[in-house]
Amino acid sequence: MPDETDIQRPYLLFLGDAHDDLAAKTAHGIADWRREHCVGQYRLPGCRATLDLPELGPGAAVAAGARTMVIGAVNPGGQIPDSWIYALTEALDNGLDLASGMHARLEEIPQIAAAAARNGRRLHNVRHPARSFSTGSGLPRTGKRLLTMGTDCSVGKKYTALALERDMRGRGIDADFRATGQTGILIAGAGVAIDAVIADFISGAAEWLSPPAPDDHWDIIEGQGSLFHPSFAGVTLGLLHGAQPDAFVLCHEPTRKTLRNVAAPIPDIADCIDL
Repeated sequence: MPDETDIQRPYLLFLGDAHDDLAAKTAHGIADWRREHCVGQYRLPGCRATLDLPELGPGAAVAAGARTMVIGAVNPGGQIPDSWIYALTEALDNGLDLASGMHARLEEIPQIAAAAARNGRRLHNVRHPARSFSTGSGLPRTGKRLLTMGTDCSVGKKYTALALERDMRGRGIDADFRATGQTGILIAGAGVAIDAVIADFISGAAEWLSPPAPDDHWDIIEGQGSLFHPSFAGVTLGLLHGAQPDAFVLCHEPTRKTLRNVAAPIPDIADCIDL
């Protein structure tokens, strides 16, 4: 089984100054699928997103049992805005660890690094793998695997995989969700941010994520990107090679006419399945 993270639960979910719920999608994913691990939300003035969790500052969250504050907001470029720094250091000063799925590394921000050091707190950069991977072997593995695929990016591959795991387990099937993105890792407590793996090792990382298993076991692997998206197809293909799925579920957003952020039409569903 893939290594579990050492991120301590429960969480205080930091929404920052997210301008809408989509800008707080990491927090929403955690609250939707692991609400029992969430003690509250921490919002800055002007934040328009909400999880309908108790409004707590870091001190009150610690009193309620929180162990880690998770940065649940996202932004273009994955950087930590200056407007968040005080709130993040406040969390560390109150005894919380800090976890982030952003591209920016927490320890590279001097104020955050200093606050973590003086309080003996841990910084978790979920988007950056803490281990190395081999190149893919292509060898068959025991057990069964299902990979969620998409006609485009951001079409519900993670939510579909989590729903499949939940309902398969509800029917007595031995199944595990395998996270390949930062939100999935925070939900599952294990996984690898596959888009942060060096290209040569993506298929090997997927093999590590879904190791040999009993014949009746299903790994439900969270898909990434789309084979038809010019920006993300490389990650998708490496994940497909390493996963070696026995089955896939194709996710589609029926109202979308063009691929996200590029001027190209959404591919036909039948063409995707045939490919």
